[in-house]
Amino acid sequence: MYRIGEVARMTGLSARTIDYYTKLSLIYPAKRSETNYRLYGLETIKRLKRIEEWKKEKHSLEEIKEKLDQLDKARTDEIVTDKLTSLQLHMKQLEREAKEIRPMLENLKPAQARSVLKLLTTQSAACIEALLILLGKGPLS
Repeated sequence: MYRIGEVARMTGLSARTIDYYTKLSLIYPAKRSETNYRLYGLETIKRLKRIEEWKKEKHSLEEIKEKLDQLDKARTDEIVTDKLTSLQLHMKQLEREAKEIRPMLENLKPAQARSVLKLLTTQSAACIEALLILLGKGPLS
């Protein structure tokens, strides 16, 4: 993480310009230090270089903001798609494991089966609740 002065030196921009871009929401500090300094990451440095390239191409800061917003949305969409794909793979794996374990559960003595099902019921309920929230049908929706 880099403070504003370090980012200025790395990019050749003034600290004032970086501050201005932050106020316009063209860039965002990754976090704040314990002493409340804004800290920027490598992604911000790449973003500043992209901004400067677009400025050289005579794009207005408003146009640049729109382009950056589109890039951010595309990244967010990609992250959501990746997470949903991962979730689908996990659900298929759970389905396979449930099919594998069913015959084993059927061979348990009743007392053993009840104790195993108690454990599964709590975990299953939490999983089902998480899926309902994801689908927008949970108690918080």
